[in-house]
Amino acid sequence: MNAHLLFVNWDIDPVFFSIGPVEIRYYGLLWALTFGVGMILFMNMIKREGYREKMFDSIFWFGTLSTIIGARLGHCLFYEPEYYLTHPVQILNLRQGGLASHGAAIGLLIGLWLFSRKNRMPYIWSLDRITLPVAVGGAFVRLGNLLNSEIYGTATSLPWGFIFVRDGQTVPMHPTQIYEALAYLAIFALLMWMYYKKDVALKRPGVMFGWFLILLFTARFFIEFIKNPQEDFEVGMSLYMGQILSIPFILAGVAVLIWAYRKPVLPVKK
Repeated sequence: MNAHLLFVNWDIDPVFFSIGPVEIRYYGLLWALTFGVGMILFMNMIKREGYREKMFDSIFWFGTLSTIIGARLGHCLFYEPEYYLTHPVQILNLRQGGLASHGAAIGLLIGLWLFSRKNRMPYIWSLDRITLPVAVGGAFVRLGNLLNSEIYGTATSLPWGFIFVRDGQTVPMHPTQIYEALAYLAIFALLMWMYYKKDVALKRPGVMFGWFLILLFTARFFIEFIKNPQEDFEVGMSLYMGQILSIPFILAGVAVLIWAYRKPVLPVKK
């Protein structure tokens, strides 16, 4: 039996609906869902730990703006620097697309530092708790990539291969968007267990953030091996840009874990 008879013929219109020249795309909706769910999770943590709800306003603005700015600048500077450095105005043209998860991570780290400074909170407090929204949000964004028929993998004969019709593909490809989304959801479940069942964020500050960096970027690193290159300059590279950018985050996670486990366990107030 021809293995290619078993596949998913993927031909989803990325536009959810349109009114005249205005288009609402699934990708944008999933980014909105990412921020919405993230804010709900963060508000729940603030209430659970007895902090003032006013903190929510600043985390919304610092977190949302820094993530979007970082994601856009990350794509422009990591993947297409020659074009955007000579056409800087096009950086503002979000309709062209182009958001990089590593840039979003860097932007969010800066935004959280500003949030922590403004609210006089330990930086590690913010880093531990943002892991929950980011893990589940990463899954939503990858589903958005799936609906856009972008960032998929190499050819496969596996029965769950996707033929991305709208991108001109004629053979089944690895749906790496789904692989990443499932990996991020598993990481989210682990972090939820650590926070709500084991009070890890309260007992050992830094442990959640350290494991988050290691697990998420390790998953990203290995899945990249079966992805197609996103940009022309990646063709022929032994490691893609996404993998190269993941290595510092993994090493940072290891360093944070070593630092966290050297600290004494803190008592938890019930």
